Amino acid sequence: MAKFLIVEARFYDHLNDMLVAGARAELERSDHSFEVMTVPGALEIPGAIAMAAESDRYDGFVAIGVVIRGETYHFEIVAGESARGIMALTMDGVPIGNGILTVENEAQALVRADPAQKDKGGEAAKAAMALLTVSEQFA
Repeated sequence: MAKFLIVEARFYDHLNDMLVAGARAELERSDHSFEVMTVPGALEIPGAIAMAAESDRYDGFVAIGVVIRGETYHFEIVAGESARGIMALTMDGVPIGNGILTVENEAQALVRADPAQKDKGGEAAKAAMALLTVSEQFA
């Protein structure tokens, strides 16, 4: 049994609730333990995961958040830099499932977050578990 940390950028409560529910369900279905940590925004997720990874308390991570396009360039920065940070950590061998939604509007986010529809939180947990398996093969 592995221990995972779900790191969520809690900005859209109703969407995050669905994403975290999907991730929790997948981890519980696989008999893994987990904790949930909340950070201010998607840009803080990679930093929080990096700090938690150094603690050796967790075997893998699930990144959860929602970035909805707005009227400014901020969307591109947040979406791109959070993905870049997660990818850099993954390339360093940290097992992370990326469940940060980057969407045009709330309707798209609802479909993707809902565990009864696209279940991107659950998919992110599955990805984290798969990457943990890969890392164990090379340990």
